[in-house]
Amino acid sequence: MTSAKIVDSPVGWVQDHIRSYVDSNGQEGHIWRGVPTLLLTTTGRKSGELRRTALIYGRDGEDFVIVASKGGAPNNPLWYENLVADQKVTIQVGPEVFDCEASTYEESGAAGEHRQKVWDSLVAIWPGFAEYQTKTARRIPLVCLKKLS
Repeated sequence: MTSAKIVDSPVGWVQDHIRSYVDSNGQEGHIWRGVPTLLLTTTGRKSGELRRTALIYGRDGEDFVIVASKGGAPNNPLWYENLVADQKVTIQVGPEVFDCEASTYEESGAAGEHRQKVWDSLVAIWPGFAEYQTKTARRIPLVCLKKLS
């Protein structure tokens, strides 16, 4: 996925974070404000362009987990809408770059209980996620990124 031109986030400080991450091969930027971050590249659902952003992540076993919080905004972030339309994404974690399949955690039953545990683990990494949830009526999606072999 990453051989084509990639369009980075239009947000200035996120662009700076991404550039530092890429230029240092993950040496700088992987840890940001004391928390782990990854670079997520999705395919634009309208443009077809590759879009990249930097996100805080956690782990669920071997899988990576990201939060579609958008700071508690009423709508999901565009990167989330893109990966719903095309679940194949690329991530960079430190120096490693690999393809993943993205899926949203289920809300109900045993899957919902597991989602809550994963949510709690992400809030432990970045407490702001809990605050963001109080700012919005939408249930903030949790996304599982499963490495493709």
